[in-house]
Order: sequence, then structure tokens, then C-alpha cells
Amino acid sequence: MNPHLAPELATFVRVIDLGSFASVADERGLTSSGISRAVSRLEASLGSKLLHRSTRRLELTREGEVFLRHARNILAMLEAAQSDISKETELARGHLKINCGSAFAHHKLAPILPAFNETYPDVTVDVSIADHRIDPYAEHSDITIRVGPLSDSDLVAVRLGSVSRVIAASPAYLEKYGQPASSKDLLSHNCLLLKGFPHQSNWPFRENGKLVEVAVSGNFSSDSAEMLLRTAIAGLGIVRLGDFLGEAALKSGKLLPILHDSHIKNEQPISALTPPGRQSLPRVRAMLDFLKAKT
Repeated sequence: MNPHLAPELATFVRVIDLGSFASVADERGLTSSGISRAVSRLEASLGSKLLHRSTRRLELTREGEVFLRHARNILAMLEAAQSDISKETELARGHLKINCGSAFAHHKLAPILPAFNETYPDVTVDVSIADHRIDPYAEHSDITIRVGPLSDSDLVAVRLGSVSRVIAASPAYLEKYGQPASSKDLLSHNCLLLKGFPHQSNWPFRENGKLVEVAVSGNFSSDSAEMLLRTAIAGLGIVRLGDFLGEAALKSGKLLPILHDSHIKNEQPISALTPPGRQSLPRVRAMLDFLKAKT
């Protein structure tokens, strides 16, 4: 590829982010045809078509999908190199995309965002919430928060802390259905389950020196941990959730801990994952430092 095509590379990525030539043209004070020609020059240099163009929308070709991932990494490395050379590594600016689960988003990330914004006013933040595993590359995520052991990948991991599990229910539910005295009692209770993680329906205990796993069930499940918290507080059933998710409800008495003496709390690491090279970008490094200090 022609090394002088870096502007066209950035234009191509921005077209994908905004969804049209016209949107990029408006942002840059140019014409739609000028933006289209820039992408065409990139395609000619690569010898491959990157976009299917129509009057309704733009769609990546297979080659375009492959190239987009590399293009983002190239631009990230260029930005990091430029920051180092200009000695402006402390000046965080630009757009930052974060993906995390609902529990972390509401109870860890949201409380620190005002302070982050005050400290780094030139960084715009886009938070995507999903209580299932996503592909950080496909979602164009700068920082992806994961709970639990990490699979082998080329992503760079930064340890943020840990989370333990707690089993709890509302006082209203326990008054109506009774307090479980042992793990087997859970089999006759309505247990609230997180969709997408089948293993989490097996709740672990240590009783009489032995490991016991109880396959719980119930009439409600959700792909949102935050939703399970809310329904448990409302009295729908018994829930097993991360300690920081249930912390406020447990302190206020809206939820009461259950079987905490025998329940195995399964402490798990919380990690921030970034694509290689992106962790050196000032805006990414700033958020990683904030997360380590504040969560």
C-alpha cells in the first residue's frame, strides 16, 4: 500500500463509523464525492474493493471487513507514535469505546465517569453494555471489561480487581417462602438466572467438608445482571450475583444474604482488555489508570 495514503485510511475508518460519505463530508467540511474518491484511491492502492455502494447504504465487502481491523490498529499505532514524538503523551483526547457488562457499567464505571470527564474533557466516551462475550475487534472496542479467567488471545490484559459471588433474596420473598437452611432447599425455591452462562445455574457449596453443586432453576432469566438484581429486590426470587452489584442493596437491607457460611464465593479477576498497541494511546491509558485507581 502507498505509504502516503494514511489520510485515506482514516477516511475509510470514519466512513464505517458514521455510516455514510455524507456524514464524514459534513464533519470535515468537504463534499460526499470527495470522500468517496478518497476511499476509491485506497481501494485502488490495495487492489481490492472494500465497500459495496448503493443509494441506501454502504456495506463492507469480505476484504473490507478484514482490512478494517488492520486499519484501526494502524491508525492507533500512528496516533501513539505521534503522541510520543510530540511529547504530548499526557494530553488525552479523541473518542474512546468501552464494552462491559451491566453490573460493571452501572456500579463501577458510571460513578467514575463524571470525574474522568472533568479530568479529561477532550475525551468522548461511548459505552456499550452486554452481559455476554463480544469480539472486541468486531465491536471496535478500545477497552473491554471481562470477569473471570481469560482465554488465550493477543489482547493485552490489565488487572482491575476481583469480584466474589453472593446469594441473596429480598425480605419479602423470604417472609413469603421461607429461608433456605441448606443448599438442597434451593431446589424448591425460585432462582433467578443469567442467560448465556449455563454453568452459572450450578451454585457451589462446601458442606460437611465436601463440594456440593446445586443445579437451581426458576421461572425467570435475563441476559442482564442488573435486571436480575432489580427483580430480586422486587421479591421475584433468589439470585446469585457479584458482590459489588449487590453491595448497596445488601447494606440497605433490600436484599439479605443466604447460606453465606457454606456458599463458595468463587472470587474471579476483573480485567480490562485492549488490542495490542492501543493501550499506549493517551486516552486509553488515561481510562485504564482511572479504572485501576477508582474501581
